[in-house]
Amino acid sequence: MSQYHHATDHRGNTGCFSDQNMKRLEVVMKDRHIPEGSHLFWEGDLADKLYYIKRGRVKLTKSTDEGKELILYMYQSDDMVGQADPFFSSKHSFTAEVIEDTEVGVIEHKDLEVLICQHCDFAIDFMKWMGIHHRLTQTKFRDLMMYGKPGALCSTLIRLGNTYGEKHGDTVLINKKITHTDLSNMIGATRESVNRMLSDLRKKGAVEYENGMIVITDLGMLQEVCHCELCPNEICRI
Repeated sequence: MSQYHHATDHRGNTGCFSDQNMKRLEVVMKDRHIPEGSHLFWEGDLADKLYYIKRGRVKLTKSTDEGKELILYMYQSDDMVGQADPFFSSKHSFTAEVIEDTEVGVIEHKDLEVLICQHCDFAIDFMKWMGIHHRLTQTKFRDLMMYGKPGALCSTLIRLGNTYGEKHGDTVLINKKITHTDLSNMIGATRESVNRMLSDLRKKGAVEYENGMIVITDLGMLQEVCHCELCPNEICRI
């Protein structure tokens, strides 16, 4: 038995929906099993569905002109994934790759429109979900652009801790295998520069490793580097 316990209770980005409105969504979902390595959608595909993750994990990526992958979001159970503008015909801005076997509920935009039109309380909850998605995007781009690569890395470690963290005293174990390549793709840096920055944080006592996983040992130092604004956990997540 691990000595750690979860730092946060993960409710996913759908925690803003009431139980009744989640049931309304579940009624219109069509269940699908998506194997690891597959894609929910590709950048440029028509955005005509949302996906509710019942089990598994999905990452949203953006490709640069040079072919480099930037990981913008990591989704897990109880998260809803997709373009948040059901009343407009639009195309996906990101690619959604399934990184472990995943069960999803597929929600067609036409069914979503009916729920929004029929139930004003559902429409309000959906607006809250869109607002959370918008704020998450805003804060991620702030982290990537405002305080250099060290700030982006520290923010990403904090977000990983909030999403996958198991807390013990003043330390937080990030209970997922996150490679230096993953981290470099999350902040748009080279793997070598991530290696150097992590080595520096380790020397300063901000992080350490346990069985190949990262442990945050001085959260305050990470917050100081990235000028943390103490956003709520539904926003400060990977």
